[in-house]
Parts: sequence; structure tokens; C-alpha cells
Amino acid sequence: MRHFVIVGILVVVMAVLTYFGLVVAGVATQMHPIEASLQSVSIDWLWHWEIMAISFLFSLIIVPMVYSMVVFRRKKGDTTDAEHIEGNTTLEITWTVIPLIVVLILAYMGAYSLGQTRRVDPNAIVIKVKAQQFTWTFEYPNTGIISEELHLPVNQQVVLQMESTDVIHSFWVPEFRVKQDVVPGRVTEYRITPTLVGTYKVRCAELCGMSHYAMESLVIVDAQADYTTWIDQQSKAAFEASQSPEGLGKLLIVQNGCIGCHSTDGLKMAGPTWFELYGSAVLLADGSTVTADDAYLRDSILNPKAQMVDGFPPIMPAFDKLSDSDIANIIAYLKTLK
Repeated sequence: MRHFVIVGILVVVMAVLTYFGLVVAGVATQMHPIEASLQSVSIDWLWHWEIMAISFLFSLIIVPMVYSMVVFRRKKGDTTDAEHIEGNTTLEITWTVIPLIVVLILAYMGAYSLGQTRRVDPNAIVIKVKAQQFTWTFEYPNTGIISEELHLPVNQQVVLQMESTDVIHSFWVPEFRVKQDVVPGRVTEYRITPTLVGTYKVRCAELCGMSHYAMESLVIVDAQADYTTWIDQQSKAAFEASQSPEGLGKLLIVQNGCIGCHSTDGLKMAGPTWFELYGSAVLLADGSTVTADDAYLRDSILNPKAQMVDGFPPIMPAFDKLSDSDIANIIAYLKTLK
């Protein structure tokens, strides 16, 4: 019994030291960025309890093992057989029942945290999200706004209705904690209530192709007044853009995710830049050169693998569902990038 008491005390001491060592040193707490959503509170609460459980289980394994190696080691010159010990039914029942109770408690805590994360606000704002290699596009219903960055109002639940046009992606803002897969052929929902004004990034947390690393967009949490002002300004800008071919073309490239691979400022990305593209000489993979005129740009949109640009992989899909007027509007916009 003396050994059980000593080991028990050492386990408790070791568990406390391990827990406070992890927390004070920041190993367990600094793994997470700041809490920036209502949902992150319950998730971090559960994580905190899991760290406590891990500290205890670590101590429960290490302390008896080390204690046994030190106290019950074979003494020098001792060649006798070890003491024969029969099974202990009480001990076996104890170490079966107690872990079962602990697992049930943790299951309840996990269910509670999940319930808090998925709590529905009937007044939540709906925003549509389209994911495709390698960009995020955000549409605000009934406003005409299609944006490359996501604006959210603080302290207001938002429902993101998300779709993928190609492969599986995963919407993840570390400060919000919650992660949700975006699956082709389905609409998945992501509920979040931002609580801290600031600028964050959404990252794709599912390996989705060669430029997976670059699939990120800004997430800006605004004060309520600033959010309303942004919506009004963007609605007006969207209406004005719809009145010209080049404006419609710009909306189309955002809507179709073209900005995920093509830059408009000369920056090298997965696909050729559009900056000063129109009218320039384009070197193709076969060594020939072609002028980037209306015909070339149209063919590149409808059948991108027919004339591959030198130095770029053949990863662009064919946008053959665009109408003739859509393509003409996109080309009109490309002409302005000088």
C-alpha cells in the first residue's frame, strides 16, 4: 500500500507540473492564435480540458514506469526468482470503469462544444462562397457584390454557403478555429460569429493542387457601421461596373476565379500575368510566338491547352460555358491592363 500512496502522490505532482509547464511555457496556449469568434471560446475551452487530461495520462504512465525501474530493480548479486503475483480483479475493474467514465465525460464535453459551435441564429447574414483552384470568391446576395475578400460584421452571425467547382477544398480561418470542407456537388454551411475587429486570412486546409499554398484571401471583420458603409460602396461600384463592357469583364474574372492563377499587376502566379498582355508577343511551349489579340485570347479561354504558354503547366480548365458577350467583356477588361 505504501508504494501505491507514493506513486499516487507523485502522479498528481507530475500532472500538475506538466500542465502548468505546458500552459506557462505557452506550448499548449500559443499553438492557437487569438480568439476572434464566439465559436472559438467553446473550442478553446475543450482544448484546455484536453491538455489537463493529457497531462494526467502522461504522468500516469511515466511515474509508475520510472518508479518501478528505480525501486523494484534487481539488486546486484540477486539471482532469485521474482515473486509470483496473481491477477487483481478489483484493480482490473477499476482501470476499466474509470477510463470509461472519463471517456463519457469527454464525449459530453465534445458534444457540448460542437453544439455551441453550430448554434443557429435565425437572423444570420448569408454570404455565398465559391472555391476553386486556387481562389475564393464571395457573393453577397441581393447586393450585386462579388468580392475577392470577405467582409464580416462584428458580433453578428454569418452563414457561409459554400460550393466548389472542381476538387475538395477546406475553409479555415485559424483565429475563428472552425474548419469546414467545401465539396464539389454539395453546398456546405459554415457558421461564424466574429467578435474581434481586424484583418485575418482564410486558407485552404485541404491539399487541392499545385498552388494550394497560395489559396488564401483576406477576411476583414468590420464594425457594424463600417460594414454597412462597405456594402453600400461596393453595391454602388458593382452597379456602375455593370454599365460598361470592361466593368462586366472585371466582375466575370472575379466571379469565375480567374484571379487565383492570373495577376493583373505583373506578379508571377500559377498562370501568365494579364498585365500588358493584350497586343504583346507570347512565347508558346513549342517555341513559336503568337500575338495576344482578340482571337488568341478567345481561344485561350475556350481551349487553353491548344496554345500553351512557355513555362506554365497545363492546368487551366476550359471556360466553354461563357457566352460570346462574356468573352468579349473579359477581353475588353484585359485591354485596360496597361
